[in-house]
Amino acid sequence: MILAVDVDYKGTSAQVGGVVFSDWKDPLPSEVLVTQVENVEEYVPGSFYKRELPCILSLLSEHRLKPDCIVIDGFVFLDGDTKPGLGKHLYDALEEDVAVVGVAKSSYDNISKKFAVYRGESRNPLYVTSAGMELSQAKTLIKQMHGEYRIPYLLKKVDQICRGKG
Repeated sequence: MILAVDVDYKGTSAQVGGVVFSDWKDPLPSEVLVTQVENVEEYVPGSFYKRELPCILSLLSEHRLKPDCIVIDGFVFLDGDTKPGLGKHLYDALEEDVAVVGVAKSSYDNISKKFAVYRGESRNPLYVTSAGMELSQAKTLIKQMHGEYRIPYLLKKVDQICRGKG
C-alpha cells in the first residue's frame, strides 16, 4: 500500500488528505481519506515538521493505516542528504519501518540538481528526496506516476482533498 498525504491549515485547525494506491502507475486512488486535526502548532520557520508531522500521524492512526511507503508534499532531507525535513522526521516517527518519499515543487536551500525530476513537458522540476528507499528508485517511481503534467495526478488529487476541493 502506498499513501500520499497533504495538509491544509485554517487557523489552528488542519485538514489532512490521503489517497491510497497499490501501484505507482495507478490512475485513481483505491481509497480517499480525510482527518480533521484541532489545536495545530503554529508555523515556526525551520521547524515546519512540528506543525505537519502530528497531522500526518493523526491520519495514520485514525484510519489504522500501515503503508509500505508514504509520499509527502515536501522534503525528506532539506539539503537532499543530511539535513532532516518533514519526511525524515516522519520516517523516524514510524521507526524507520515505512519508506518516505518527498516531492517538493520548489527548490530549498539550493538543493542539488541530482534531486530534480522532470515530468511531462515541464521545464520546472520536482525535487525528490527519500528515506528507506534509494533515491534513484524514488525518482523513477515519481516519474512513472500517472499523469502527463509536472505534478502526478494522485499528488494533485491529494492536494485538492486536503483543501476540501476533491
